[in-house]
Amino acid sequence: MVPIQENAMTAQLKRNFVEMNSRMTKNEAIEEANRCLYCYDAPCITACPTSIPIPNFIKKIASSNMKGSAMTIMDANPIGASCARVCPTEELCEGACVLNASTKPIKIGHLQRYATDWAIESSVELFKKGQTNGQKVAIVGSGPAGLSAARELSRFGYDVTIFEAEAKAGGLGSYGIVSFRLPNEVVDWEVEQIVKLGVDIKTNTTVGVDISADEILAQYDRVILAIGMGAVPNLGIEGEELNGVHDAIEFVKNTKIGTLTEDLVGKRVVVIGAGNTAIDGATCAKRLGAEQVDILYRRTEKEMTAYQFEYEFAKQDGVAFKWLTAPTKIIGDEAGKVVALECIKMKLGEAGADGRQRPEEVEGSEFVMEVDAVIKAIGQTRFVSLIEAFGLQHTNGVVDIDETTMQTSNKKVFACGDVVFGNGQGEAMVVTAAQQGKDAAYIIHEQLKKTSEIA
Repeated sequence: MVPIQENAMTAQLKRNFVEMNSRMTKNEAIEEANRCLYCYDAPCITACPTSIPIPNFIKKIASSNMKGSAMTIMDANPIGASCARVCPTEELCEGACVLNASTKPIKIGHLQRYATDWAIESSVELFKKGQTNGQKVAIVGSGPAGLSAARELSRFGYDVTIFEAEAKAGGLGSYGIVSFRLPNEVVDWEVEQIVKLGVDIKTNTTVGVDISADEILAQYDRVILAIGMGAVPNLGIEGEELNGVHDAIEFVKNTKIGTLTEDLVGKRVVVIGAGNTAIDGATCAKRLGAEQVDILYRRTEKEMTAYQFEYEFAKQDGVAFKWLTAPTKIIGDEAGKVVALECIKMKLGEAGADGRQRPEEVEGSEFVMEVDAVIKAIGQTRFVSLIEAFGLQHTNGVVDIDETTMQTSNKKVFACGDVVFGNGQGEAMVVTAAQQGKDAAYIIHEQLKKTSEIA
């Protein structure tokens, strides 16, 4: 792809993608840290999927022990710098803070960022590789779950190889989370920490093309599948092939790596869907200079899957929402470029098998919107062929696992992250994926340790 020209992506638009929130000053951080009650049985720890000892790292900030603070965070969460920025702290640790009852919660996310930013800028060595034990583990995918598993296994002394199809490691962090929330340099630092522990990351390596699943199963003692999810599925309406129709995942990715080919300055953009990815696509479009951005959702605000803070952020960015609205046709001009979107109003009917009310078309409510671009954000497809290449049982692309051991139907293969989220199994958060990666590493270590002891 050819990047859009400088005259389109102006200096101002580039600044729109700089990280939104500034870091705390030293005085602000110490003042906030001193507000913490350092609870003995801290509910914030319980609320954190990776169980970061939050009062401990905060107390270390208060005493200016920055390395100790960063190590406390990163020991519990191998991608703690990323999670300081992208975790829904309002719903997790900060939501559980006891100070909610009397004043306002400790700014845990900001303090976590303060400590991890210090580690990034100081280039300190936080952890060391464990003594080599001669056993090998392969990890397919280098997103949050894969990186977390690799970090833990390396500290246990395993020879770890990650197979990554993309040009750089980081998965969702590198390609799928907007840069004004998660800058590339933060993920790059987390990847670098893991590489320094001896983990071999083979990028531009697609399993099933460059190496087969059978080869991996034969060459490694254990395998972890952490492949995430794929592209956005088709809407199933006429006109999806037109120029100006985007997959939200690819759209966000192109803004992160600078390969967006479309100038959106002054344009009208519609985003289909109301999850967090839809919010990302919409806010990216606004920051690329789009004059009007509308999110269309066939249900109501109550049913949207985006976090509340994401929803509020989108509204602050000027994104409009059209509820109970569904697209029926994308209209193009003679050159094959999007010019309009045909829609229909919806109403909620009887509940389906999943308990959600089914949207139904309102007869005679059709209308047309003039648009210049359409961004599809209605979920993601699954890597079914790759899952089946490993011979794993799955349910519509969601790998079946023993949630206690993270093991799949092949006892040599473990799975974690987005590849196991869905169908009521797990919760798709970056921090949850990180913990699952750790869990898989611990179970593998216990299994292989017993095997070596028997041998």
